[in-house]
Amino acid sequence: MSKISVLIVFICMSFVSCGTSKTPAKVFSIDGTWELNYITGPKIAFEGLFPGKKPTLTFNLKDDKITGNNSCNQYFGALIMDGSKINFKDAKIGMTMMACEGNGDSVYMEALNKIESYTITDDGNTLNLLLGNVVMMRFTHLK
Repeated sequence: MSKISVLIVFICMSFVSCGTSKTPAKVFSIDGTWELNYITGPKIAFEGLFPGKKPTLTFNLKDDKITGNNSCNQYFGALIMDGSKINFKDAKIGMTMMACEGNGDSVYMEALNKIESYTITDDGNTLNLLLGNVVMMRFTHLK
């Protein structure tokens, strides 16, 4: 192939690649209240762990705080985030101390302390809390 042909092919490829634009992925906010609908680990059914009330988790990005309900007790703490990394273990979580039936509340809090990162999917409606690449907890955004 001659040098001119190679140059023409290169120029054409440059124009083709410039013409294709990638739409940036939409970024969804973690801010707001989320309700738990899946937790990994326990051998008991989800409904058995949380028979009366599903746990919730609220992120307040403005004040860097988290609050929620673990199905029995209210909890609160600092929001420690860096990009998609999140740390509940060092958040100095405080909690009310009501007597709870079963152990769903403790299973929830133990799982929360293991979380390392998060993703938001389904057009901003699903929050996945991850340990490594494994979804440990899944929440639905409450509107």
